[in-house]
Amino acid sequence: MTSLSDTRLASTADGSDRWPGNFGRAMRAEWTKLRTAGGTGRLLLLAVALTVAVGCGTAKAVKCPDTGCGQDAVKLALTGVTVGQAVVAVFAVLAVSGEYGTGMIRTTLTAVPNRITVLTAKATVLTAVLLASGTAAVLASLLAGRFILPGNGFTAEHGYAPLSLADGPTLRAAVGSVLYLVLIALLGLGVATAVREAATAIGIVLGLLYLFPVVTQVVNNPEWQRHLQQIAPMTAGLAVQATAGLQELPIGPWAGLGVLAAWAATALLAGGLLLRIRDA
Repeated sequence: MTSLSDTRLASTADGSDRWPGNFGRAMRAEWTKLRTAGGTGRLLLLAVALTVAVGCGTAKAVKCPDTGCGQDAVKLALTGVTVGQAVVAVFAVLAVSGEYGTGMIRTTLTAVPNRITVLTAKATVLTAVLLASGTAAVLASLLAGRFILPGNGFTAEHGYAPLSLADGPTLRAAVGSVLYLVLIALLGLGVATAVREAATAIGIVLGLLYLFPVVTQVVNNPEWQRHLQQIAPMTAGLAVQATAGLQELPIGPWAGLGVLAAWAATALLAGGLLLRIRDA
């Protein structure tokens, strides 16, 4: 009769993991690595600071002198997400590529032989960290916009109520922006797991985010422009921030965030598959 200890040893030997025990250990290990890696904390602070600073700068620069000036106040306050996401992507890539650069990945996979468990633990820790930091950045941006925008004409007289999470579209934009940053991190994680090398992974992720809008502007056909906007991870994903002119968007707010989720899921699936079949 096989004892429980023999079963556990066999499980470790054949590379399978016992949930939730091994997953919990893997998560603790990933959190420790992320917390103690040089520069990760500074990158997160930079992402939050850039997001808030750019949002404040945009809110300060844009004026609304007349009623119905055609601006989306919530989206203006959250403009910084388009800049902060670049730092988030770099942060997520370094969470994986740093281990390959130092060879630490071999130790990780020795401690937790099931590679999908390792990737899932990394994704879970990244999600938790970005939910916290993304929430801080988004709330600070909206708070700054609430105080800055009325001084630039975004007043009740011009058709703009003060920014508040009690307003449904504003709440949706805030929650969607946090989820957007989480999905950018997961996209970076998947790409980095697939290609392993930091510079290449960062180039791919930033190219997906920022080159699509450039290509869209080059295309002259309005129908093709619309289709490109509907599949571009940044353009589609950031539709979730819109609170005005929704009928003019190339894709709906939640549908657009779903497009970004599909990009992130595809990257994670590709990364997970390559992680399983390749040597460390």
